[in-house]
Amino acid sequence: MPKAESRLAMVRRARRINRELAEIYPYAHPELDFRNPFELLVATVLSAQTTDLRVNQTTPALFAAYPTPEDMAAAAPEDLEELIRPTGFFRAKSRSLLGLSQALRDRFDGEVPGRIEDLVTLPGVGRKTANVVLGNAFGVPGITVDTHFGRLVRRWKWTDQEDPEKVEAEICAIFPRSEWTMLSHRVVFHGRRICHARKPACGACPIAPLCPAYGEGETDPEKARKLLKYEKGGRPGQRLTPPADYPGLPAQPLGGAPDRP
Repeated sequence: MPKAESRLAMVRRARRINRELAEIYPYAHPELDFRNPFELLVATVLSAQTTDLRVNQTTPALFAAYPTPEDMAAAAPEDLEELIRPTGFFRAKSRSLLGLSQALRDRFDGEVPGRIEDLVTLPGVGRKTANVVLGNAFGVPGITVDTHFGRLVRRWKWTDQEDPEKVEAEICAIFPRSEWTMLSHRVVFHGRRICHARKPACGACPIAPLCPAYGEGETDPEKARKLLKYEKGGRPGQRLTPPADYPGLPAQPLGGAPDRP
């Protein structure tokens, strides 16, 4: 029977994985297109139960129609619903967007607040969305526990918690605060590109020697390489306007050319 890993050993392994991920994904970034805190807040709300790509394909027309909280707060619900329909659950999301825009207009002078205590009072905004906005629009460190992040940190035995807030607390305790936002991006990048939920590309994974779950996926290097996604697989990423240092291809607009093989 293998010896149980001590907490100190786990923390050292976790921090080494983070360092390795920083070398693998030096270009890791939020995969939602945005130009200001309001756009990031809206895009993050829309990203529930859909892909960042679909959100990025939807928001150009949305922000052209409603560039400010005041504009969106005054939108006719049916017009807003039609614009965000491609993201799914458009009626519930429309209610959230109208509610948060009205709250920003009425309670925050039309500005997105830079404190988590204020952000989570907005309709449709929980800790995950708040941490995305704080970390990427305001430079306030935070752990973003989405499905990819939670899945990988459990796979790596950093935590066995399922509740996102408990996961956040346990991972925050492992890493320096200055690492929280970028750690979130790196883990999500790895989950989307290599460490997939159903068929991880173990044989093409650079951190395989540090992974207690190695072997759950395809271990043959050639077969594993065929499972790689986005820039790791030679395909476009999720952003229509990726950062300048992104090594992959920009995504196509809604109705644009199909993904490349």
